[in-house]
Amino acid sequence: MASKIEVKDLLEAGVHFGHLTRKWNPNMAPYIYMERNGIHVINLYKTVAKLEEANEALKKIAASGRKILFVATKKQAKDIVADKVSKVNMPYITERWPGGMLTNFVTIRKAVKKMAAIDRMKKDGTFNTLSKKERLQVDRLRAKLDKNLGSIADMTRLPGAIFIVDTMREHIAVKEAQKLNIPIFAMVDTNSDPRPIDFVIPANDDAGKSIEAILTEVTNAVAEGLAERKNDKQNDKEEEEDEVVAKKVVADDSEEDEVVEKKATKKAKPAPKKEEKTEAKKEEKAVEKKEEKAEKPAEPAKKEEAAKADDLTKVEGIGPKAAEAIVNSGIGTYAELAKADPEKIKEILTEASSNLAHLDPTSWPKQAKMAADGKWDELKEWQDNAKGGVEA
Repeated sequence: MASKIEVKDLLEAGVHFGHLTRKWNPNMAPYIYMERNGIHVINLYKTVAKLEEANEALKKIAASGRKILFVATKKQAKDIVADKVSKVNMPYITERWPGGMLTNFVTIRKAVKKMAAIDRMKKDGTFNTLSKKERLQVDRLRAKLDKNLGSIADMTRLPGAIFIVDTMREHIAVKEAQKLNIPIFAMVDTNSDPRPIDFVIPANDDAGKSIEAILTEVTNAVAEGLAERKNDKQNDKEEEEDEVVAKKVVADDSEEDEVVEKKATKKAKPAPKKEEKTEAKKEEKAVEKKEEKAEKPAEPAKKEEAAKADDLTKVEGIGPKAAEAIVNSGIGTYAELAKADPEKIKEILTEASSNLAHLDPTSWPKQAKMAADGKWDELKEWQDNAKGGVEA
């Protein structure tokens, strides 16, 4: 469990310093504590509350196996983001934001595959057959691609969430994530608009110490989520191994019982009378009925456990808040979501929160059907080709 975030630590890092009062955004008023010497001061108690809320959501996303894309192209944040995020093996953008990074993800993936193709050329010797000028051009192209896209080489599908430092600077990233219904986490300063952001963390996004303090807490939460996922996988593997061993033991025991029974029948006395046989059969049937009755109540329990285990965030376009709203409405499994009407889902989201009203659930039943049928490879391929859960 992560240590509780202290207001004192954020104060020492300078997280409370906002912008000049004349540059403020009125929508940030709920997060501003006071004005001093012409500068707005951020309410750190609200920062702590919002940071804990964001960390909990990021932890769940990481535990579900989805990637979280970190974006910070400003000079003072580049090195900090690259250092912190690379430790938790998450993708990040620290150079310029390539237009269409999310909305035109298929083209970006082609550029990443180009890097892999150049690497293969160097391994199989094709690269050496090129002229000196061509080799130089290929090397330059590889270096350029690696600089801009090298950090997202492992991101084979759209991210489950996006974390932004300075929403004013990264406004294109915000709009693309909004269009694709990707949850947005962001450090929002007093000069920025918090309305498009799903998880607002009011903080100073200009000072290196402030950025480092927030990123440390966020990446720790992501690391916890990844550790939980690893433990769950290990436990599942151990359970499967135990089941295999138990089945083998039961099979061996049954074989031994059959051998003993055969030997016993050979040595047994003459067959019993008809009356004794009928009574024995009646007793056996009564025992079998009792066992059936005892076994039946266990089945619904197993079904309930399976229903609880469905993670709706694996459907492209459903974030943690949307998933919570859908589950609260009584739709808790992939099978139930597959049968649901998109218009009904839209009403549920709108009633739950105005922030969820812009989501488009048209393709969710289709994705849920594939998940319910266990067609995960087909679902992944569909999501890779689709743009944020919306077919082109």
